[in-house]
Amino acid sequence: MSMTQRHPPMSEAQHALFERACAQIDANRLKRLVADLVDIHSPTGAERPLAEFMRGHLAGMGLSASYQPITAQAGNVWGRLSGEGGGASLMLYAPLDTHLEANPADDVPWVGASMSRDMTVPASVRGDTVVGLGASNPKAMIAALTEAVNALVDAGARLPGDVLLACAGGGMPVVAPQRDHAGLSNGVMHLMTHGVTADFGLVLKPWDEVYYEHPGLCWFKVSVEGTLGYAGVPRGTPGFRSSILPAARLIEALEAWLPDYTAQHLSDQIEPQGWISGVRAGWPERPAFPSAVTEIYLDLRIGPQQTPAGMLAEFSVQMRDIMRRFPEIRARWEMIGSIPASRVDPDHWIVRSATRAWQHTHGGRPYPGAPRMSGQTDAAVMAKLGLPVVRLGFPWPGNAPQQTDCGEGLGGMGVVHVPDLIDPIKTVLYLIIDTCSRSRAEVGLT
Repeated sequence: MSMTQRHPPMSEAQHALFERACAQIDANRLKRLVADLVDIHSPTGAERPLAEFMRGHLAGMGLSASYQPITAQAGNVWGRLSGEGGGASLMLYAPLDTHLEANPADDVPWVGASMSRDMTVPASVRGDTVVGLGASNPKAMIAALTEAVNALVDAGARLPGDVLLACAGGGMPVVAPQRDHAGLSNGVMHLMTHGVTADFGLVLKPWDEVYYEHPGLCWFKVSVEGTLGYAGVPRGTPGFRSSILPAARLIEALEAWLPDYTAQHLSDQIEPQGWISGVRAGWPERPAFPSAVTEIYLDLRIGPQQTPAGMLAEFSVQMRDIMRRFPEIRARWEMIGSIPASRVDPDHWIVRSATRAWQHTHGGRPYPGAPRMSGQTDAAVMAKLGLPVVRLGFPWPGNAPQQTDCGEGLGGMGVVHVPDLIDPIKTVLYLIIDTCSRSRAEVGLT
C-alpha cells in the first residue's frame, strides 16, 4: 500500500498485546535506571562508560546488544529485539551526551555564578523526582525507551519486525575540540553509516508532541575589526579604532533583524529562532590594550525549506546591509557549523502511527497539532540519511515539585518527575506494536 492510504486500525490481538505490555511498565525500575544513567557522567565525546553500561543493561534484558567505538573515549550502543520475520524494523533513539561538563572550571561563570544541583552528578532521588545533570535530557529519554522495550520483553511479545534501541554520542549541538571535535550529531552519523539503521525511526525528547519536521542549524562567527589600542590614548586619535563599540552596534542591528528572520521562515512545525550566543574580545589579564578584533557568535535555526548554503547567502545580505547603514562597522564572517533541517511527509506511516499513538494515550481526543518550535535534535540528520523519523516526547518541565536548589533557564536539563514518563512510554509501546506487529506490505514496504 502507499504511504498515503488509510491507516488500518489495530486488531484485537494487537490491542491485547498493548495492554499486556503496559501492565509490565515498572515505575520503580524506570526511576532506578534514570538515576543510574545520571550517575555515569557522559559529556560530549566521552560517552564510552555510559554506552558500555547500556550495552550490558540491554544484554541483561535479553537483547542482542553491541558497543560501537568511535574513538578511545566515545562510542555508540544499540540492542536488537529480533522479530520473527516479515515485519518492519523500528529504531527507538536517544542520544547519550550531556551539554555541560559538570566541572566548575569549565562551566562557571557561563552557567551562572555557581553550579546548581541539576548541573552536577551524581543523581539525587527525591521521591519520584530525579535531579542531576541530564536527568531530563538525555537520561530520561534513554530510560523511557529502555523501559518500553523491557515491558515488551516481559509481556512475551513476539513481533514480526525487529525493534532496535540505539543511543549515540555527540548528539548535543556543541563541539568538543578537546575530545576529537565531537558533537553536531557526529555519533548518529557514525552509527547509521556503519550499518545500524531501520525502516522507521522514533526519537524521544522533551515536549509531549508529534513532530515530523526537524530543525537544522547554522553557526556564524563574525569578526568585527579595529586596531590594537592602548588605554592611555585619547579617543579619536588617528590610527586607533575600537572593535568593541562597532561590535555593540552590530549586535543591536542583528538583534533587531532576528525576529523578522523568524517570521519570514515559518513552516508547518518550525519557527526558526536565532540567538547571539557569545562575544569574545581581548585579554582579560591585559585590559590596558583594547582588542583589535571582537568576535560575535550566532546560532540561527533553519527549516526544511532552507539550506545551510542559502542561510549563508541570506546572512551575508543582512551583514552587508548593516555595514552600509553603519560605515564604522568593519567585519568579516564565516559559517563555522551547520546541520540541514529535514521533513517527513505527514502522511507517512510512521507519522500517522505516532499520531494515533498520541491520541490513544490522551483518551482518544484528536491531536490538535504541534506548536512550532526550533529545538534541534539528531532526527534532522537521521532523516537526511534516509530514515523516516518522528519525534515524540514527554511533558517538560512537567510536574516535578519545585526544586529550590536548581537554577532558572535551561540549567542542566536535570530534573525529571518519573510519573511524567509513564504515558509517553505507553505512546511508544502503541507505536511499536502498531508498526512492528504488521507485515511489511501493511506499512507500505516491499
